[in-house]
Amino acid sequence: MSNAKNFYIDGKWVAPAKPRDMDVIDPSTEEVCETISLGDQADTDAAVAAARRAFASWSQTSPADRIAVAEKLLEVYNARSEDMAQAISREMGAPQDLARAQQVGAGSWHLGGFIKAAKDFVWDHPLGDWAPTERTVYEPIGVCALITPWNWPMNQIVLKVVPALLTGCTMILKPSEISPLSGILFSELMDEAGVPAGVYNMVNGDGPGVGSQLSVHKDVDMVSFTGSTRAGRLISKAGAETIKRISLELGGKGANIIFADADEKAVKQGVIRCFRNTGQSCNAPTRMLVERARYDEAVEQAAEAAAKVTVGPASEEGRHIGPAVSELQFNKIQDLIQVGIDEGARLIAGGTGRPENLNRGYYIRPTVFADVTPDMTIYREEIFGPVLSIMPFDSEEEAIAIANDTDYGLTNYVQTGDVEKLRRVGLQLRSGMVEGNGQGFAQGSPFGGYKQSGNGREGGRFGLHEFLETKAISGWG
Repeated sequence: MSNAKNFYIDGKWVAPAKPRDMDVIDPSTEEVCETISLGDQADTDAAVAAARRAFASWSQTSPADRIAVAEKLLEVYNARSEDMAQAISREMGAPQDLARAQQVGAGSWHLGGFIKAAKDFVWDHPLGDWAPTERTVYEPIGVCALITPWNWPMNQIVLKVVPALLTGCTMILKPSEISPLSGILFSELMDEAGVPAGVYNMVNGDGPGVGSQLSVHKDVDMVSFTGSTRAGRLISKAGAETIKRISLELGGKGANIIFADADEKAVKQGVIRCFRNTGQSCNAPTRMLVERARYDEAVEQAAEAAAKVTVGPASEEGRHIGPAVSELQFNKIQDLIQVGIDEGARLIAGGTGRPENLNRGYYIRPTVFADVTPDMTIYREEIFGPVLSIMPFDSEEEAIAIANDTDYGLTNYVQTGDVEKLRRVGLQLRSGMVEGNGQGFAQGSPFGGYKQSGNGREGGRFGLHEFLETKAISGWG
């Protein structure tokens, strides 16, 4: 990839001020599939300046005009869906079926949800009957830095770029340097959709470089970040100096509570859900809590389900899982599997090393541990790979206590045939989302967490609110 197509600033493709090349590695083969350049301070400053200039006019456009641009973007996105699937598959190892249906599909699904939400959004309204001349108005917060991860590239880019666009904000996107190809392609789509110059800008870079520069920049009004809890802390500290808004969607260690009266397929489905996207999802149900009466059976079912999960290259069709995204992630997952063994968890599937017949690529054996206890590292730490921990519980109260015994609070799961129990337990779980009996969340549902899983909400009208300031005007008449 030429340096001329690394950054999109002020409606133009530009070369970096001081080229610093970085190879993009195909995790299925460990070979270089592309080379990009990382930005420096001059590139960051240029992108922020372009967004600041464009804000004056874009912020004053009508919601209808902004919705029309988003609708054009959806049309263009759908037309280039196969190109996007191939970019994501190469850069982060999503197998073909997953890349097309879920990775690319997440982007179009959220885009449609935001368009629907924007059409129904009340942009200003009277305070109430008791104050007939006072108006409450929602206005764009300003210039936004959008920092996105590698694991669900289009899901996270769309969840940030589109609400910023629809609310009248201007922005700088920094996609993950590990998976930049989809971000570059998305920038092509924004250009083709006719987004005015300066409204959307994209600079490639790493966290310590461009990410840190955006977080402290005095002309950035908001940072929306998805990634690790460690990085979220650093961004919060960096943004505190200028009191900018910081919206964070961070890690998770979700509990999947399976009661004795749960559906007979609950364990198998829990294993599959944990391993989806090679376990590289912050909302994965990585701790399976099983009621004691069903525990032994569940352990057998989980081992059997894991043994049936196949692993293979992202270039192939099928329902297999692909590699971990990078050598760094591969080594971290391997180390944590070994720690689980060393600390006494019972290994019932998988283990360290690559699967048989795969001696190159960052492939992980689908791994399940039983008899995991709260003092173990794999109980506490987010592994971000296809590794499941199973433990028993004896009562509803104990299940809730175990589920809440974590620094995280993104998504928990409840499986039971008793709807009243599901409601009762769901209301006591300290997480931003609780999925009951495998029923997925609706379009526009708020995505976000409690505790160290973050503080923002993305999706639908909740995602629009993230990018808005609230203003009171009296004497409206």
